[in-house]
Amino acid sequence: KTRVLDVVYNASNNELVRTKTLVKNSIVLIDAAPFKQWYEAHYSVALGRKKGYKIPEGEEDVLNKTRSRHGEQKIKARKAESKVEQHLDEQFTSGRIMACISSRPGQSGRCDGYILEGKELDFYLKKLKTKKGK
Repeated sequence: KTRVLDVVYNASNNELVRTKTLVKNSIVLIDAAPFKQWYEAHYSVALGRKKGYKIPEGEEDVLNKTRSRHGEQKIKARKAESKVEQHLDEQFTSGRIMACISSRPGQSGRCDGYILEGKELDFYLKKLKTKKGK
């Protein structure tokens, strides 16, 4: 669960972007914090942190957490497949991720979707760039 921050693109109608209407297959910006927390806890790899990042005093870092030997082995095995592409990492740094709505949101104000990555993310980044240029 995370918050939908903004509607940024809709293939069918630009009016739906202007009025921020949530419909199926619209591209939205969502809050990155829950995904970032899960990723760092699951893979024990820093994600979307700027160079020279310091942990505030009084807070515990998930990466340096003490674990059992079995837990260490699990995380070591996961690290092999923990690569995140550059565009997605830039979005995690900014705190906003682009996602596509896959359900038909109704009156309840909740919707399901997926995070954009790979060629699909590149396509929509290019679309938004040309849209801002006009």
